[in-house]
Amino acid sequence: MNISKLTSWKNLLTYKQKVALTILGGIIVGLFALFMYLLRMHTYIVGDDPAACVNCHIMTPYYATWSRSSHGRDATCNDCHVPNNNILAHYGFKGLDGMKHVAYFVTNSEKQAIMAEFASDEVIMDNCIRCHKQLNQEFVKTGRIDYMMAKRGEGMACWDCHRDVPHGGMNTLTSTPNGESQVPIPSSPVPKWLQKALGH
Repeated sequence: MNISKLTSWKNLLTYKQKVALTILGGIIVGLFALFMYLLRMHTYIVGDDPAACVNCHIMTPYYATWSRSSHGRDATCNDCHVPNNNILAHYGFKGLDGMKHVAYFVTNSEKQAIMAEFASDEVIMDNCIRCHKQLNQEFVKTGRIDYMMAKRGEGMACWDCHRDVPHGGMNTLTSTPNGESQVPIPSSPVPKWLQKALGH
C-alpha cells in the first residue's frame, strides 16, 4: 500500500472524530463484554460445574435427571458431552457447542425435548467407551466399536440399550424424576456494588 495514501486517510479524520470513534469502539466492546458476562460465559468456558448448565432454564430437567442418576455421582456434563481426548478438542467443541445453544435459545428455536445432534452423538459414545473401556473389553467383552460403526450397522450405540441411564427417561421438557425439579438457582451476574446501589 502506498504510504502517501495511508497518510491521507489519517488526515481525513479530525481529532474530535478520532476521539468519537475511540469512544464508540469502547462502548461496543464494553457492551459485548457485559453481554458475555450476563450470559455467564465464563462459567461455561472455564469451568466444569454442571450447575452452570442451569443458567439456561431449558436445561433444568436435564440437570435434575442427571443429578439423580448413577452418573450424577461420578461424571459432570463435560465428561460426557465434550471431547476429552485433548485440550484443543475439548475447548473448541465446548465453545462451538455453547454458542450453538445460545443461538437456539436467543432465537427461541430450541426443541421441546433437546436431542443430541450427530457431532454430539459421536462425542458422547466416545466418552462412554473411554470411561467404560475395562467393562467393555475385559468383563463383558463387547469390544470397542465407535459411533460410525454403529451407524453402519456393525454394532449398537451405547444408548440403544442404556437410554435411561444418564437422564432417567427424558422425553419432554417438563419431565423430571419423581415430579421433582430442585436445581441450583444461578447466582446473580449483577455485581454486589450495583445491587447495593439499586437497593436490592
